[in-house]
Formats: sequence, C-alpha cells, structure tokens
Amino acid sequence: MKTFYKKFSEKFIEGLLLLSSTITTLTVLLIVVFLFKEGLGVFNQKPVEEGFVIALNKQNPVNKLSSAQLKNIFDQNITNWIEVGGKKDSIILFRMEDITNYYSEEQIGEQYENLPQCISKVVDSLPNIIAFFSTKYLDKNFQGKQLDIDKISFKEFFSGKEWFPTAQPSAQLGVLPLILGTLWVSLGAILLALPLGLAAAIYMSEIANENVRKIMKPLIELLAGIPSVVYGFFGLVIIVPLIQKTFDLPVGETGLAGSIVLGIMALPTIITISEDAMRNTPRAMKEASLALGASKWQTIYKVVVPYSISGITAGAILGIGRAIGETMAVLMVTGNAAVIPHTILEPVRTIPATIAAELGEASNGGLHYKALFALGCILFIITLIINLTVEYISNRKKYNNR
Repeated sequence: MKTFYKKFSEKFIEGLLLLSSTITTLTVLLIVVFLFKEGLGVFNQKPVEEGFVIALNKQNPVNKLSSAQLKNIFDQNITNWIEVGGKKDSIILFRMEDITNYYSEEQIGEQYENLPQCISKVVDSLPNIIAFFSTKYLDKNFQGKQLDIDKISFKEFFSGKEWFPTAQPSAQLGVLPLILGTLWVSLGAILLALPLGLAAAIYMSEIANENVRKIMKPLIELLAGIPSVVYGFFGLVIIVPLIQKTFDLPVGETGLAGSIVLGIMALPTIITISEDAMRNTPRAMKEASLALGASKWQTIYKVVVPYSISGITAGAILGIGRAIGETMAVLMVTGNAAVIPHTILEPVRTIPATIAAELGEASNGGLHYKALFALGCILFIITLIINLTVEYISNRKKYNNR
C-alpha cells in the first residue's frame, strides 16, 4: 500500500510539473504571437490617420503619393506638382479650417450642414489643390478624387529617418533613429559593464578574503533591487551635469549618460552570476594547475574562467537583456531625441523609452498603436540575436577548450 501511494504521489507531482511547464511555455508563445500579430499589422495600413481623406481635383494627373512626398507637400518643401509627376503648377494646400477663406459662415451653416458641399466645390474649382479633411465631411456627390497613398513598406519603416507617428496628414514611421539609439546606448553599457563586472567577480571569488567577500556580496546584490527610476534620478542629478561640464556640451542628456546608467544597473547581475560560477570551479583543478607551476593569475585565466564560461555567459546575457530592455532610467537621461546619432555625446531615443513614453497615448488598434508593437518586435529580435550570438561564442570556446 505504501508503495502504491508513493508511486501515485510521484506521478501526481510529475503531472503538476508537466502542467506548469506546459502553461509557462504556452504563455510565452502566446505573448510572442500576440506581439508579432499586432506589430506586423502596421504594414497593412496607410500612413493617413483613419477617418480622414486626402483629395485632389479630377484634372490632376497625380494618382498616388508616398508618405514622404505627402509630408514634404504639407511642410511646403514641395511646392509644385511637377516635382511629384504632375503638371507644372503651384500646389494649393487646403485644410478644413481654410474653408472660411472661400465661404462665409452663413454659407457653411450654423451646424456646418453645408460644409461637405462647400469642400466639394472648392476642390472642384481649383485644379492644383490638395485637400485634407475628415471623411464625415465627404459629400456623397464629391466632385474631386481621393488620393491613393502607398501602404507602409518594410523598407520605408526600417530605413526611414523620421519618427512622427502622430503627424498629419501623413504619419512618419522611420525607426532607424530608434534602432541606432538603442544599439548606441546598449553597446556602450555593455562595454562598460562587462570588463568591470568580470574583474569584480574575479576579485571576489579568487582574491578577496572571506570577510571582505561577506561585506561586498550583499552590497552588490542590494544594488540589483534598487528601482530603475532611482538610477535614472541619480543619472539626471549627477552624471548628466558631469558629462555636460566635462565635454562642454549644450546639454548633458546624451547616449553616454544612458550607457553609464545602464552599465551601473547591469553590474550587479553580471558580478553575482559570474562570481557564483567561478566559485563552483573544483578546487582540485585549481590545485593541479598550481602544482604544475602555473601562477595564480595563469590559473584564473587558463582554468577558472574557461571552466565557468557558461555562468559568465549567463550573467552577460542577463546584463545585456537588462541594458537593452530598460525604459525609465534611459527615458530620464538620454534626451529623447528621435534623430540619428553620429556620436555617443548626442541626445538619442531608444526603443523601450519610445514604447513607454507613447503607448499610453496611442489609440487601441490604431496606426500608432501597431507601430509601437512593431518596435516591440524589433526589440525582441535584437535581444534574440544577441542571446544566440553569445551562446554560439560560448559553445565555440567550450569546444576549443576540449
């Protein structure tokens, strides 16, 4: 009977563990599927906000414009139709508020009941007009033609240099500045954190005496529990003014400030995991190395570090993951300028900071909303590539050391 209950309890526990792992795996997969489903939806939409229309006179030979061309027209960087394949004629811009330049308030109506007909007549009377107005004021017998706008393409999305997702009449969804800003800040953080973290881990595991280690270990682990907003506040008050003064910059909110703050935040993770991995190196291996005539530093470099490379890799991955995915601290110290950075001493904007700052203002299911989910997909892919690269390098080192 005891054997039966023992086997039953073991099977029951195995079932619970299987159920738990299955639920966890499915949850992660569903999150990834939802992320990509929402993010890829941005490429099925046009950059013009839903509920608005862009119209031309029927005599205008132009039938299609890109998002960039449309922005340049309304920014008056393009002022003649010949520049976009039309006739040689100056472009007349028309927005809804311009209707009073053509009709009086009495003609429009107190409740704007005649506004659709008025807009239709204006578009019909001006061959070189381009009109932007709400679809609810589109007359049933509209005399103009609605302009065909290209859908957002992968090339335009990833190579675009301007990020203005709420711009009217056409949103500008170029993520290149955000990707480069994320890579600038993350790369700087890892270049700072990895050497310092590895050096600290080696000191604590192989050089420091037990009393020093007992003091340093809890202090370093305590740093991992500090909220990111506190790190951001520290960076804003201390690091930003220091950078501004040291490099004689107009502002101190730069990619370098973000890299330093993120490097400090990643240090506890890298140090703790790497130090634990090094302390697990068998004592017999270290004693054998010393007995063969190797110095203490040679033993650390040739025995301890190669043996604990998997733990060091894990610490590096978690540290890099924290650096790339951090939001609040980066939002506070990098300047949030969505422009392509040429040096690390310029303001930048990262993908996580953009998502955190803008998601609350994006309408559910709208173009801006889906564009932010697309940024989440990019962040996921960047993290995945980094993880796979680190694992590949780690496994290659293990193979070479055999």
